[in-house]
Amino acid sequence: MEVLKVSSKSNPNAVAGALAGVVREQGAVEVQTVGAGALNQAIKAVAIARGFLAPSGLELTCIPAFADIEINGEERTAIRLLIEPRDMHHRG
Repeated sequence: MEVLKVSSKSNPNAVAGALAGVVREQGAVEVQTVGAGALNQAIKAVAIARGFLAPSGLELTCIPAFADIEINGEERTAIRLLIEPRDMHHRG
């Protein structure tokens, strides 16, 4: 699955466009963030991407998980967001 890395300097609109594009092509995408600023931009991007995809009947879900990654030889804790459409057939 494609992993998009988002930083605190990422533009949420640009990330949202990339997210929506990957979800349309591949069905799901993972977003990786390190730090509060990056997570903030990523969540904004998910909210924007939901608006992009809603008219075509796709409702995005966001599942967060921790991931240990290495940056410049240092162990860091990342938060990864699994972004995928909700199965519309199982709504109550």
